[in-house]
Amino acid sequence: MDPFIGQLLLVPYNFAPKGWAFCSGQLLPISQNTALFSLLGTVYGGDGRVTFGLPNLQGRIPVGSGQGPGLSMYDLGQTEGTDSVTLLATEIPAHTHQAQSMGGRGVTTATSPIGNFLADGVADYAPANSPVNSSLNPQAVSIAGGSAPHNNLMPYLALNWIIALQGIFPQRP
Repeated sequence: MDPFIGQLLLVPYNFAPKGWAFCSGQLLPISQNTALFSLLGTVYGGDGRVTFGLPNLQGRIPVGSGQGPGLSMYDLGQTEGTDSVTLLATEIPAHTHQAQSMGGRGVTTATSPIGNFLADGVADYAPANSPVNSSLNPQAVSIAGGSAPHNNLMPYLALNWIIALQGIFPQRP
């Protein structure tokens, strides 16, 4: 059975059969591929006079163009996404961290913790010998995490996408 010109096929081998090409974004001459150019145009690259581009599916997954109910709009030929992401503080859900503290024997006790720091014991506090608006020891409360990007890839199996350069010209409705 002959394929439609421009039909994509996923294959588990490392070559494109005769009449097919890898979908790796390469430019082809229009003069030698007029039927395929009439279907693809310059959606995937090229100058539209001498060359046109094939889709580049290297390291990408295809997604249907258009907009499904409640989904984002995807234009034909649009590419998005990245293989690693560094999250911003605004992208992380609200959460808390435990403050790290070390108990120590207080020199006096007080019934109120206002303006005092925790010391040894449940109700023992040591008076703070510093201004009210002072900073905590950096070891008590500090930044958690890092700024390194993390992997953003779903599990995958690498195969090759190929496109039919020859075959049956698909009739438009």
